[in-house]
Amino acid sequence: MDKISLFGLFLGISAIVGGQILEGGHVGSLAQPTALLIVLGGTMGAVMLQSPYAVFIRGVRMMRWVWIPPVIDHAALISQVTGWGHIARREGLLALENVINQLDDAFMRKGLQLLVDGAEPERLREVLEVEINTFEEQMKLSARIWEAAGGYSPTIGILGAVLGLIHVMENLSDPSKLGAGIAVAFVATIYGVGLANLVFLPMANKLKAHIGRMVAQREMIVDGLLGIASGDNPRIIESRLQGYIF
Repeated sequence: MDKISLFGLFLGISAIVGGQILEGGHVGSLAQPTALLIVLGGTMGAVMLQSPYAVFIRGVRMMRWVWIPPVIDHAALISQVTGWGHIARREGLLALENVINQLDDAFMRKGLQLLVDGAEPERLREVLEVEINTFEEQMKLSARIWEAAGGYSPTIGILGAVLGLIHVMENLSDPSKLGAGIAVAFVATIYGVGLANLVFLPMANKLKAHIGRMVAQREMIVDGLLGIASGDNPRIIESRLQGYIF
């Protein structure tokens, strides 16, 4: 569980609600289901319109990474790759074929298979870097749906404000209905700007940070495989891979 994400969201919302209370306002005045429906529904509709189905669904599923980040154990990976190096030095590259079927990660399996098949180091790098670049672009494309939501929601909030003012203008003869319309108008703007800057844009940036870590992990694998293909000492491979840890 990413506690700083939870604390950050709690702190942001608490600061806004606390400011409202200190100004003498009521918390209930910020609770406007109509405004929330307009902003969330309109924003998600715009994001769905711009995104292919697969990209949108993947982006929604990635949202859990904000709270439960993908597990990336660099130390375990370095130990694993170094172990491959020891096997290759003792028994030859063909001995790694027994390791391939034990791996769950498709990228690792592909890299080891290329290594066992005798691919030249430059060809190995070329093939795997194409896959890394494709993976990175696909993941970032999905993360950008939240960036897009952060761009659309303030405008949708303004649209909600206009709808609220239209409601006010239609009921000028009935003062009892004016307060509700004005409340929706202003709260919709708060929801639009607040969701963009407290939720959607921070989520997009955190997802891109996790994607960067996943890409670095794959680059570590490639670097290790190239070292094994070149016959480097496992200690040298381990030392080089340590440089990826930050």
